Amino acid sequence: MSITATELKTNLGKYLMLAETEDVFITKNGKVIAKLTNPNVNRLEMAKSLLGIIPADITVEEAREERLSKI
Repeated sequence: MSITATELKTNLGKYLMLAETEDVFITKNGKVIAKLTNPNVNRLEMAKSLLGIIPADITVEEAREERLSKI
């Protein structure tokens, strides 16, 4: 969704709620100047993408030690 800076100032609460579920791009003089977004969405997507990378027969501590030994 794209809105003007004036629209954001007028209805800030509305756009804060919308930012929980979608990115809100703020424009000024026709140019995008900012993006209002939920910071937790990226973390959740990253965690989901990593699910299953560590084999089930190894603990997190063992995986960490193995990774650090390769440095």
